[in-house]
Amino acid sequence: MEQTLRATAASSQPLLERLFHLEEAGTTWKREVVAGLTTFMTMAYIIFVNPSLVSTTGMPFDAVVMATIFSAAFATLLMAFLTNYPFALAPGMGLNAYFAFSVVGAMGIPWQTALGAVFISGVVFVILTLSRVREMIIDAVPMTLKKAIGAGIGLFIALIGLSNAGIVVANPSTMVALGSFSDPNTLLAVIGLAVTGLLLARRVPGAILIGILLTTVIGIFMGVTPRPEGIFQWPSLATWQPVLGKLDVMGALRLGVLEIVFAFLFVDMFDTVGTLIGVSSQGGFLDRNGNLPRANRALLADSLGTVAGSIFGTPTVTSYIESASGVAAGARTGLTGVVVALGFLLSLFFMPIIAVVPAAATAPALVVVGAMMISQVEGIRWNEFSEALPAFITIAAMPFTYSIATGIALGFILYPFLKLVTGRGREVHWLTYLLGVLFILRFAFLA
Repeated sequence: MEQTLRATAASSQPLLERLFHLEEAGTTWKREVVAGLTTFMTMAYIIFVNPSLVSTTGMPFDAVVMATIFSAAFATLLMAFLTNYPFALAPGMGLNAYFAFSVVGAMGIPWQTALGAVFISGVVFVILTLSRVREMIIDAVPMTLKKAIGAGIGLFIALIGLSNAGIVVANPSTMVALGSFSDPNTLLAVIGLAVTGLLLARRVPGAILIGILLTTVIGIFMGVTPRPEGIFQWPSLATWQPVLGKLDVMGALRLGVLEIVFAFLFVDMFDTVGTLIGVSSQGGFLDRNGNLPRANRALLADSLGTVAGSIFGTPTVTSYIESASGVAAGARTGLTGVVVALGFLLSLFFMPIIAVVPAAATAPALVVVGAMMISQVEGIRWNEFSEALPAFITIAAMPFTYSIATGIALGFILYPFLKLVTGRGREVHWLTYLLGVLFILRFAFLA
């Protein structure tokens, strides 16, 4: 009788509540929708950036656009329903450049074979995930490094935002310098940063998304945002055919591309771990011990996303740090991911509208999210140098080397070393020592 009453009560709940437990997570469907739109807007650039890189291999641009959209939607939906976390996924920046310029460009490997290598790396991801090795890695990360990774990623995405805005530019004498505010794009980004900051300071719900939209509209009057040529465009799946299912797994096996597979595996694994830790720490998803509940499911979604992405016709799919913008806007459940996935799928029909959102409008969102994430430095024991130095190097290395994976690697090398030489080696998990050795070998042989 009691079980029947429970079943009746559960069935009477709204569908969204039953699927995503919104009340338990302390959120509402409206907040999740706004957060999902925010995440989508901050990462929608990948719809254009990924094809522009990957098409240098000879893959048709329009076909890669389709592959990018479907792989992002598929992987994000997997994450939403497997984990009920608001993490969004898409083809990874950096990994797509490695695919295009190193594997296909420099090594001369056909793009079909390179996709086969991505598929193999995805299968290895799945095996490691099901064997719980990747979850063990997350659980073995010291709290100091978890906080440092989150703060470092904050600086990293802030640098991306400042660079996209033209506020920070390259300089041959000083490496970086202040951009020109006479550039309309830079000026628009500064205006957008001020508008978004004001909205956040006033605690306006959906401030980041509103900031993006207002900046885009302002850009029309400044001549930065182009006027859309239309609103609706019917997509054709025939455009996708040149890359869909064209991966050559057997060719990759015959070539013995072990080093390439390892590179895809290595970079994606630690970029994903870093992103999950950073965003989870920002959103309060970690438990009292600093571990991520349902981490294995999150890693499985990431792994299967890579496998599917290679079949769809795009390089490695990975968890996106831009998910932090949604978390900052209030995202707490997988409903945010559903909204992100729908945003990608709907973009197939509204490309004329989405195409006009300039980088100057999304860049401020990345900067303000970076400002939010840097607050995690408060959880680092700065008065204990054996933890302060690894944390600082982890934080500084990410923006200065333009690599999340490098920051993580240096932290994992320095942390166990200092603990060991100061007689506190027993405080370190054995897996942390192993990872430190592996990272040393990585720098020695895969520089």
